[in-house]
Amino acid sequence: SVAELPSTISLAELHHNSDVRTTLLRNGKGLYQVLYPADCLLDIQALCRAVGQQLHPASAADVQKTLGSQRLEAVPAVPGVLGLPTYVDKRLLDAQQLAADSGSRDSVLQFNRDGFQLLAASATVADFSIPLADLETSRLAEVDDLTTITQAVANFTELRIKQRLEETLEFPPLPDTAQRIIKLRVDPYADIKDLTDIVETDPPLAAQVVSWAASPYYAAPGKIKSVHDAIVRVLGFDLVLNLALGLALGKTMAMPKDAPTGITPYWNQSVYGATAVESLVTAIPVEHRPTMGMAYLAGLLHNFGYLILAEVFPPYFTQYCRAKEVNPEANHAHIERHLIGVTRDQLAGWLMRMWEMPPEVCIALRYQNDPDYQGEHAQYAALIYVATRLLREHGIGDGPLEPIPAAFFERLHLTPEKARDVIQGVVDSGEQLRAIAANLAA
Repeated sequence: SVAELPSTISLAELHHNSDVRTTLLRNGKGLYQVLYPADCLLDIQALCRAVGQQLHPASAADVQKTLGSQRLEAVPAVPGVLGLPTYVDKRLLDAQQLAADSGSRDSVLQFNRDGFQLLAASATVADFSIPLADLETSRLAEVDDLTTITQAVANFTELRIKQRLEETLEFPPLPDTAQRIIKLRVDPYADIKDLTDIVETDPPLAAQVVSWAASPYYAAPGKIKSVHDAIVRVLGFDLVLNLALGLALGKTMAMPKDAPTGITPYWNQSVYGATAVESLVTAIPVEHRPTMGMAYLAGLLHNFGYLILAEVFPPYFTQYCRAKEVNPEANHAHIERHLIGVTRDQLAGWLMRMWEMPPEVCIALRYQNDPDYQGEHAQYAALIYVATRLLREHGIGDGPLEPIPAAFFERLHLTPEKARDVIQGVVDSGEQLRAIAANLAA
């Protein structure tokens, strides 16, 4: 039977009502459909072992061609509909009731156990999913990051010899420009000239700051010719201070050569993240607003752990990319825990503390995906939590495609409607924001 859903249902809400996930894989012989529980992670390596084939994610062109031939809006999470060889995770066959996306954005199908098993009769059944509950931590605040990272690194090395974290990870030192900016932050007598002098000693950074201020997004009158112009006429001292610091840190890591297909590029995510957080802060009543500069910096750096992951765990990063492609809606932390034993958020939070970054930023990056964290500076983490998920509803970034608990809006003193209106404004400025990101990536 078909259960009708409201025509205004969001992408996140639609998937939330489905008990089944589906993806298309390919090898030299053709396409295959894979079905697994929505509360599980697809382990593509386990699937390949189970079926004795090397499979990889189908291309966007493959998916579109398949949908076009069937006149469908999305891949239906139902075995047999597409006429492709199908692999079904055995956990699905044990469920008494299942709701599955029909391939139409406004309906789902309801199956009892016998009905689903009948449809899956010609499919190959195997065990290739991992329950998300097995990858959760009950309280992230109680996790010892240093121990967890050290254990992951020890497992990563061929000899499994646990070494001191600083020697093993070989993180780069904090750039000189960033060190000078951090010192400037705590100087009560710092002025525009001091900041201008620091930024202008790093010509590429200076060019990026000027380019940011001159972008159509800010619509500044006249031509922005210098860092001083950018500060005085457009961005302001605090914004340039945090912008310059975020850009300096972003250049410490090389952009990974590999990436999950279809992922929003790193600098696009950074620019959208910073702008979304800035806009949300502006919408918060004045008496409840966090510090704008800190929030902006946290938004700009929110995905910094992605670069660390690629730098520190290259072979596993390649596995992560493939796993993300077949689990596009999954929380990246689940995939990272499964493959490496540590998440990008833990790595980023630890490195920010090692670099003596402001605690607001350290906390924001470390707990940005922890729905339970309510400790010190929790509002900064909540801002990223909300911003990344609302952006993801528009296909931007790689935040989890999942509902946002009402408690997060309450913590920010925003209504869901107001927050979504704010993010819509950011999305509407996408052309200008992508132009800024293109200059940063150049």
